[in-house]
Amino acid sequence: MAGKPNTRRIKIGLAGNPNSGKTTIFNELTGAHQKVGNWPGVTVEVKQGISHHKGYEFEITDLPGTYSLSTQSKEERIARDFVLDHRPDVIIQVVEGPNLERNLYLTTQLIELEVPIVIALNMYDEVRAKKIKLRLKKLSELLNIPIVPTIGRRGKGMRRLLNAVLEVTKDGDQWSRPVRISYGHEVEDHIAELEESISLAGDLKKKYPIRWLSLGLIEGDEYVASRVHNATALHDGLFVQALDIRKHLAELFKTDPEDYITDRRYGFISGALKESMKVPESRGSSLTEKIDDILTNRILGLPILFFLMWLLFQATFGLGQYPMAWIEAGVEFLGDAASTWLPAGAARDLIVNGIIGGVGSVMVFLPNILILFLGISLLEDTGYMARAAFVTDRVMHALGLHGKSFIPLIMGFGCSVPAVMATRMLESKRDRILTMLIVPLMSCSARLPIYILFAGTFFPEQAGNVIFGIYIFGILMALIVGRLLSSTLFKGDYSPFVMELPSYRLPTLKSILIHMWFRAQMYLRKMGGVILVGSIILWFLGAYPKLDEKPEDLSEIENRVQNEYRLGMRQAQTAEDLNIITREYDLRMQQLERQTNARELEQTFIGRLGKVLAPVVQPLGFDWKMGVALLSGFVAKEVVVSSMGVLYAVEAEEEALLQNALKKSGVTPLIALGFMVFSLLYTPCIASMTAICKESGSYRWMLLSIFYQTGLAWIVTFVIYQGGRLLGVG
Repeated sequence: MAGKPNTRRIKIGLAGNPNSGKTTIFNELTGAHQKVGNWPGVTVEVKQGISHHKGYEFEITDLPGTYSLSTQSKEERIARDFVLDHRPDVIIQVVEGPNLERNLYLTTQLIELEVPIVIALNMYDEVRAKKIKLRLKKLSELLNIPIVPTIGRRGKGMRRLLNAVLEVTKDGDQWSRPVRISYGHEVEDHIAELEESISLAGDLKKKYPIRWLSLGLIEGDEYVASRVHNATALHDGLFVQALDIRKHLAELFKTDPEDYITDRRYGFISGALKESMKVPESRGSSLTEKIDDILTNRILGLPILFFLMWLLFQATFGLGQYPMAWIEAGVEFLGDAASTWLPAGAARDLIVNGIIGGVGSVMVFLPNILILFLGISLLEDTGYMARAAFVTDRVMHALGLHGKSFIPLIMGFGCSVPAVMATRMLESKRDRILTMLIVPLMSCSARLPIYILFAGTFFPEQAGNVIFGIYIFGILMALIVGRLLSSTLFKGDYSPFVMELPSYRLPTLKSILIHMWFRAQMYLRKMGGVILVGSIILWFLGAYPKLDEKPEDLSEIENRVQNEYRLGMRQAQTAEDLNIITREYDLRMQQLERQTNARELEQTFIGRLGKVLAPVVQPLGFDWKMGVALLSGFVAKEVVVSSMGVLYAVEAEEEALLQNALKKSGVTPLIALGFMVFSLLYTPCIASMTAICKESGSYRWMLLSIFYQTGLAWIVTFVIYQGGRLLGVG
């Protein structure tokens, strides 16, 4: 990203605890000037944005939310790597005003990294509402960090925040002298010893703050040890010295040095707040506690959660059908216009059937995707998502997991890739791998177009309920598979956890619109990329090789129809007879043309592939075209619908939609239900599989996911179809 002429670029890292309002402030500072990229060597997407103020350009990186930098999770490691390796000019730490003590622990660790800091004291309106008295100037002096009150959801304090960033970046500014947290006489003496030893290793001193290295070695931080090991040949002597210090401090304080240092940090925070903050005595339950009495109730919690999910999927289909119809009409108009204006030939066939038919069949579902993500954003931004994890904790025990795993699972309703990456928040490797193996059973938004197509076509009156049922069925299968895996491959107890329940907040319209815009961009990018390419490839495979001549049996039928038509025209007595004969002739010729197209398709590359797949999918009630469409879903699930738009178009009348073509091909409601269930359960897209491979650190877990999910999908769909036939269900 190039800066403006005559401006200075300031690189900022935006850090903070989860639920502190960090992302809201990021959206307020950067607006639409955001992009999503990847850090080299790190399998995580990072949001970056640009803000301009007083002739300066601020490049802001939204770091993962984390409570500390102790590297218990990958989020913590990523945040610390950014500070150490990317060397930001300033860190803006977003602090939740009503929970200062917990939030300032991260501040003490950032101080030790010797990076300039600005604190955004967010939710300042809640501080006032709770009548918490804060002497901001005093607290700022004690920390030697500028503190700016902000109300992120209203966009208040953003200019002052950027002004503070400019102040701390000035050379020789008062804020450049970091406060030093004292760890007591004994520890400070040992820190000085290690600092002296580290100073002899010139490379280490140049790369990292030596006080931070010393503290890390005393704490026994493996991450710091690996940095020391990689940076100097003198590491063995430092490790021996640090081990002796740890033993001495453990004997002296009768506790682990890491726990002692943690206590001293909290002691520093407590002392600073005692001088600068006064909290009124609590009188009665707060509004948040009163709402939680209902939403997290042991009896009411789960029914409320399922009702909200049902409401979300009803809205996704109900509200989405109106803009969906408009887009559908536009796609149909484009196809008709292209057919009218373009000369007959391969180019017109590619544009009409390949590009417009393939991409257009997926584009119509964009409104539904946006409504789904709107609902998920509302649940996250209001603070309900954390309650959902708390409520489902007991249910998650059935999987051998805890409620914290619910967060990646619920993210799976949006996209499996970030959901798999979100398993990093789980401390146990067992929990991470088990969770990422069942995440794909949560129906991602890419599958939604399949459900809308089949539910809207074959269950039009109950489409919302059918889609909701599919999602619930996915959750049920996740419970069963999770229980099976946890009692076989992943035996052992799950890690205990405490879930933080943030205060309820009213989401801002700006934040919601930005979330929806990013989702729309991702979806449109797919349509212009993998879906477009996939549609063109499928069109080619379905168009070539062409038959040299019409099949003999169809040629005989055509000759017979034409002879009967000429004979009828000669024998016609009235104008009415002529009209009847002409209509019958046109209908028979259209039917013959569809039969010819179908015969040609069977001889193409894709037809031959379909014949190979046919024996596998026929027991499920699927024809070979449905089998080919499912195979294309390995690339991306949206391609399934675009594939069907290409494959079934050849049998449809010119004005017919894909829905009509499916009905005419013999698909029944039972087959449609089986197809939706198979699409739900079988292996997700290549991107999700790649994420599982990278996050688990082994291709074996990826292969296990592919085979067990595809096998599970076939077995369950077989039972549905064959069982339905035995019961006489059509």
